[in-house]
Amino acid sequence: MDRLCLDCGNSVKGRADKKFCDDSCRNNYNNRLKIEDNLILKRINGILKKNRAILASLNPSGKAKVSRKKLIAAGFNFEYHTYTYKTQNGNAYIFCYEYGYLILDNERFLLVKREESLWLS
Repeated sequence: MDRLCLDCGNSVKGRADKKFCDDSCRNNYNNRLKIEDNLILKRINGILKKNRAILASLNPSGKAKVSRKKLIAAGFNFEYHTYTYKTQNGNAYIFCYEYGYLILDNERFLLVKREESLWLS
């Protein structure tokens, strides 16, 4: 039984564990895999950057209260964030990079900006 190249489908000759007929096919195959991964990362990073930009635009002073409707109207996606910070009193701040929010009730949010000095520690 002939082994076939994973990229072009031609017959592979040589070592028993060889998967590609030449370096070009090996590179094509691996580049194709990376492109698929990069497309997923690019889409998610785009959503995160948009969320961050929305939080930044609605919070020019570092703290602001906004409604859920305003965030949704701006295109905010609540499913994507970079991390959650829990305070000692049990509040959970949800962040998109340095901009975040605290859910006050189902319709109101407190927007915050994390200070740079806190990021470095």
